[in-house]
Amino acid sequence: MPRYEYRCRACGATFEKTRPMSEASAPIDCPQGHPDTVKLFSMIAVGGIAKPSGAATGATASGGGCCGGGCCS
Repeated sequence: MPRYEYRCRACGATFEKTRPMSEASAPIDCPQGHPDTVKLFSMIAVGGIAKPSGAATGATASGGGCCGGGCCS
């Protein structure tokens, strides 16, 4: 289940809630009980190192350049 971030307009508290996608926009009270909340847009950062594959390095099954025919220099 995804986690969503919300902010309370009454007290300014920011909080997260795990809930089904079908309930993402449904009203939710803040932890202090205020009903006036808004769902925030959260940026997701994904990091890591990808291991290059044959396609990512330009190599093809036929072993030739950008189009596989070996006619490019």
